[in-house]
Amino acid sequence: MLNVVLFGPPGAGKGTQSEILLQRYGLVHLSTGDIFRYNIKNSTELGLQAKAFMDKGELVPDSLTISMLESEVVKHAHAKGFIFDGFPRTSAQAEALDTFLAGRGTGITCMLALEVGEEELIKRLLNRASTSGRADDADESIVRNRIAVYNRETAPVAGYYQALGKYCGVAGVGTVEEITSRLCAELDAFV
Repeated sequence: MLNVVLFGPPGAGKGTQSEILLQRYGLVHLSTGDIFRYNIKNSTELGLQAKAFMDKGELVPDSLTISMLESEVVKHAHAKGFIFDGFPRTSAQAEALDTFLAGRGTGITCMLALEVGEEELIKRLLNRASTSGRADDADESIVRNRIAVYNRETAPVAGYYQALGKYCGVAGVGTVEEITSRLCAELDAFV
């Protein structure tokens, strides 16, 4: 089973790249952002709780995130593998994911980390707000806070996968095709 953590700050291109990679490798895409938005849109109890944190640009607590993610993995019991997009965001989540996957007889194959500079991220997110209608990307101060939260709380999780020898940093700038080519070169080493 090929289980990939697609990692990077908000606006790095995780959603775009994961769509391409899941087609190429036959994986299931699990985006915590999509899972959150689905639960928020449908006003589930977990969704309403998550929304309160997201509206302030803060991370959703681990217990809430893990509960939503585990239910999605279980729905796809016969998958060839998963692309985890936007998860894990903390070392505690990485450990919880490892424990959960080990209980299912599998584990994380690698972390592909998209590396993009902060000003480029802000430009991408503000543009995404105008093209996709995502309200969480429309306010520059909230966008900057999300990036600061990522740098402070999420970026350190890369060290967890570095210690396991599973970290692959990939330049996340250039055309979509150029970035995809770099990601595939890393993934093909595991297939």
